[in-house]
This record gives sequence, C-alpha cells and structure tokens, in this order.
Amino acid sequence: MARTKEFDPDAALQSALELFWRRGYEATSVADLVEHLGIGRASIYATFGSKHELYLKALDRYAETQNPLLLSELSRPGPALPAVREVVRRFAAEAASPDRRRTGCFVTNTAAELAPHDGAAARRVEASWDRFETLLHSSLVRARAQGELPDGRDPQALARMLLVLLQGVRVVGKASGDPARVRDAAEQALALLD
Repeated sequence: MARTKEFDPDAALQSALELFWRRGYEATSVADLVEHLGIGRASIYATFGSKHELYLKALDRYAETQNPLLLSELSRPGPALPAVREVVRRFAAEAASPDRRRTGCFVTNTAAELAPHDGAAARRVEASWDRFETLLHSSLVRARAQGELPDGRDPQALARMLLVLLQGVRVVGKASGDPARVRDAAEQALALLD
C-alpha cells in the first residue's frame, strides 16, 4: 500500500523557492532544504527530483506568479504609455527597496549564477525575458497606434532597451546602497519614450 505524503508539495515548493531566491543555488545545500522545508531528503527527491530539478521547478513557479502581474499592468484598457512608465518605476522602486535588495529578482539571479553554464536554467531565463519583452513591445505598439509614442520610435528596440535596463536595474539595486542610481537610470530611459 502506498504511503500518502505527510506534507503539502505546493507549500514545500514555495518554501524552496524562497530559500533559493534568498541564498542562490550554490549556497543552498540539500541539508539546508531539508531543514528549511521540514521534510526528509528522501521525500524531497521522491517529490521533486534532484536539487537542480527542485530549483528549476521553483524558478518555474516564480515565473508563474510574476507573469500575470505584468500582463495585468501592461494590458489595461486605455492609454498604454502610462502603464509602461508605471512598470519601469515599480521595478526601480523595488530594486532600491531594502527588502528587495537582499533578494533581487529570482530570474535575474539565475541569469547571473546559473545561465552561463546551465542550459536548462538559461532556457527558462530566456523564456522569461521573451515574455516580458513581448508584453513591453505590445504595449509600445499600442501606445504608438494611440498617438502616445512618436512615429519615429521603434517599439521593438524600445522594448529590448527597457528589458535590458530593468534587468540591470535589478542587479545594481541588489548590489548598491544608492537608490538614486536605479531611479535616475529609470527616469532617463523613460525620457526616450517622449
């Protein structure tokens, strides 16, 4: 007779996500996961696979929670450019906040720590960035169609510039104690939308 799980796999995955997000992949051992999740090593392996598989599942969970927020922000009816501006300013504010400085962005952290040598992680990072760029591009196309963005502006190039800027904002925000750095960079980027 099969044993039933004595823990909630969904809650355990969320807990693993939070630990990996805070500490990173390499700095989190299986022993750390056992202690943090409060479940045995065998249960972790049986439910999630290896530490690497658990990390990737946590990264997928993170993307699942972030994408709907961005979609909601960038696809509201009405003027599109104010929504893009709000997203950029929100990213800058989060990057400069003391709470977020400790963790940064899980996707950006993965890009820096694992993507250069881990194909599975790199594919997830690229997929996340592609989705974000597509949302920005769609908003900027709509802004141009509504007369909010000058005709000479290239929505695709602007979306890519904003994606790269916002990833950089997250890195600098995590490492710098000067919130003006990220705020000023975000405002300069937004000036390109005028």
